[in-house]
Amino acid sequence: MRDTPSTDPARLRIALVAPPMKAVPPAGYGGTERVVAALADGLHARGHEVTVFATGDSDVAGRLIPIRDESLWKDSYRGDISGFLEIAAARAWAHADEFDVIHSHLETHGFLFARHCPTPVVSTMHGRLDDAGTPELLPEFPDIPLVAISRNQRRWWPDLNWVGTIHHGLDLAGSPFEKEPGPYLAVVGRVAREKGIAESIELARRTRWPLKMAAKALDPDEIVMRDEVIQPAVEEGVVEYLGELQPPERDKLFAGAFATLMLGSWPEPFGLVAIESLATGTPVIARRTGALPEIVEEGVDGYLVDDLGEAQLALTRIGSLDRTEIRRRALSRFSVERMTAEYEAVYRTVIAAPRRPRDVRRSWTLASGNGTARAARRQETRPTAGTMRGG
Repeated sequence: MRDTPSTDPARLRIALVAPPMKAVPPAGYGGTERVVAALADGLHARGHEVTVFATGDSDVAGRLIPIRDESLWKDSYRGDISGFLEIAAARAWAHADEFDVIHSHLETHGFLFARHCPTPVVSTMHGRLDDAGTPELLPEFPDIPLVAISRNQRRWWPDLNWVGTIHHGLDLAGSPFEKEPGPYLAVVGRVAREKGIAESIELARRTRWPLKMAAKALDPDEIVMRDEVIQPAVEEGVVEYLGELQPPERDKLFAGAFATLMLGSWPEPFGLVAIESLATGTPVIARRTGALPEIVEEGVDGYLVDDLGEAQLALTRIGSLDRTEIRRRALSRFSVERMTAEYEAVYRTVIAAPRRPRDVRRSWTLASGNGTARAARRQETRPTAGTMRGG
């Protein structure tokens, strides 16, 4: 817990509920936790009373209520996290009457909490919405207020109760900056096939550009790929593998690069790596997928490509981009202040919206396999007249 926020008659009592896998903020890799930390700082700076539900090894602005003593990954836990996410929701629910609004970052694990909690709950979706049973689950919760982190993320679900689309913001002003392009390509993130690791190595091999790779490899599949794909490229002299770097070293890696590569086919719901690279002035060569077209403006911040051939072409042109302008745009577009102001507007909208009691019990008395029953459930869980939509 850090210093007490300033007194402000318009301040809100806001709870942020983080997942317990990593501390807030995390020491290294961890997207959601970094965003929660930045949002807590931003809300605190705006005079709000902030409480963060996170692991006990967190360091947050305002009050910290621990979900557990230490982060799961710090304890080397690699099992199912569902139960721990439910604990996080239960801990926040027990304190619900202390807040004007609760902001859940628990993905779908916070949906029942959001529906039935007497205090308004806003849920930001940080992950993909097209896998792991999510397509079946989302239509059952058309009433709860949701925030998307990109337009692309929400595009398959236009009828849900989206109250905003808010791009992430981070404290990027202190990012190092190099005006001149560096002598290597960079890849930052985690070792996974969908993250374009093999594609980046192949691009480096074809173009003879040195490739520095700072990527987490902790899960079994990540370790296998590191050993089978990255290590041979290291021995070949194509790749310098740095493992998972702490933020200062990671940012220096970005700043010193000619370009950052994001060549994976995985549709990024957002893409923190992209904005971190842009904040150092280093342009991004990214596959045209997910939210990356919302972040990377073609020919200004970098290039969007569809295959390795286009990535090779992008490398011949990217050196002419204005790195000073790239950095200026990133600091403006992806600031904590902008993100915080947009979330504050969402909070006030949701708090002001009338909430009607909902009786979902009747819908579940119908046979779940009956088409009429499914239609009845959908009809009975439509947003009430006072529910706000936005974004």
